Amino acid sequence: MKYNIATIPGDGIGPEVVHETIKVLEVVAGLTGHTFSYSMLLAGGAALDAAGHPLPEETLQTAMAADAVLLGAVGGPKWDHLEGDLRPERALLGLRKGLGLFANLRPALLFPALKQACPLHPDTAEKGIDIMVVRELTGGLYFGKQERLTDKEGKEFAYDTMMYHEDEIRRITRVAFDLAKGRKGKVTSVDKANILESSRLWRKVVLEEAKAYPEITLDHMYVDNASMQLVKQPQSFDVILTENMFGDILSDEAGMITGSIGMLPSASLREDKRGMYEPVHGSAPDIAGLNKANPLATILSAAMMLRISFKMEETASLIEQAVSQVLESGLRTGDIFTAGEQMTNTREMGLAVVNQLKQLEKKGA
Repeated sequence: MKYNIATIPGDGIGPEVVHETIKVLEVVAGLTGHTFSYSMLLAGGAALDAAGHPLPEETLQTAMAADAVLLGAVGGPKWDHLEGDLRPERALLGLRKGLGLFANLRPALLFPALKQACPLHPDTAEKGIDIMVVRELTGGLYFGKQERLTDKEGKEFAYDTMMYHEDEIRRITRVAFDLAKGRKGKVTSVDKANILESSRLWRKVVLEEAKAYPEITLDHMYVDNASMQLVKQPQSFDVILTENMFGDILSDEAGMITGSIGMLPSASLREDKRGMYEPVHGSAPDIAGLNKANPLATILSAAMMLRISFKMEETASLIEQAVSQVLESGLRTGDIFTAGEQMTNTREMGLAVVNQLKQLEKKGA
């Protein structure tokens, strides 16, 4: 089959990590007989520089017509002086809204080879970490009404509105529970129901939806406690279900405790499982162009794309196995390097995954 991937390299290290990921996908194409075509598109700061807008209409329309979207990263200090809809990050919100990507899946997995890179106590790291954060992506504070105003004394004030409709809560809850059926069978719904009315509605709807999943264990946790428990006992979590802003913060924390945010992939999906796949890390402009970035989060995001949107489970698992074995060999980019291991760069890490993938195929893995 032929798959069209709308490819948005973006800003900073985005083009570097996407370049290495395409190399991996081309090996996959050779191994499977599938064909991948790449529509190279602009978004974020690169689009601002070229077209004066962070999300050109051509990018959105091409992404909507594609089988999947592969994104590098957007943003950087070059554009920090811009306000509102002209900020590079608005491209992400526009893509999520335009494509109807309401479900964000962020797996936080501690590879055994990276236990030393885990910032938690060695005893905690030894037990392993395997968490799936399910974040609602098109509602809440990031999409509510916002405004900056001036009072009668000329002083500025601003507000942002957090709003959720019960239908938005129901559909993301079903995603989390369906995922839990294939994992350990536990969902932790994270909210702030002791303070926020939107969270009280969230908890009410989650409880109603849970009745259709009697085999799944459900518990509730306030977001402040959840952030503490992720550090204290991450093994107590299986699937974390939460709203947009809480999920943004908790998924970054979950990624960091697995060794590096440079290892964390993500998928943003709509109802039909078409989606946008991107690393959780940012554009890291301080190392852009220096061949220092870790490409593994983007490569693992591509594995999620193969599994979820293209239904290529075995091939996705093969990529994940290749990444694991490269890490077992001791190869490390700077973000996951510890003493006694072999420091490498972006291109060498990408090549190592490519070579390992070829070896696994030869062995019939």
